[in-house]
Amino acid sequence: MQRLFSLSLLILSLSGAIALAQEKLDPKKLLGKWEPVDSKISNLTLEFLDKGRWTLTVEIMGKIEKAEGTYKLDGNKLEVTISFAGQEQKEMLTVKKLTDTEFVTTDSKGKDEAFRRKK
Repeated sequence: MQRLFSLSLLILSLSGAIALAQEKLDPKKLLGKWEPVDSKISNLTLEFLDKGRWTLTVEIMGKIEKAEGTYKLDGNKLEVTISFAGQEQKEMLTVKKLTDTEFVTTDSKGKDEAFRRKK
């Protein structure tokens, strides 16, 4: 009986953890301009626009470079595609945190990136 009770508690706690991990994020919170919290590249801005479009803008040696792409947020998965210099790249990111001021992702290689809303 004790084993059955313990097993039931384990199943319930796992169900709660899975539900929390699959929690829907508010896509409206993603919209706007974001800058990296810790980056060796200064003057980098990500801007998420409506209708699944986004841009990356960076200033390198006084010259502003811009790349555009598309995104799709599904649960906590953020699929981004970007085109730059005739090349298209895709990446699947896991959104770990998305608030009005913070945006944290993990890429497919396990690297975390933190952003703050740009003022």
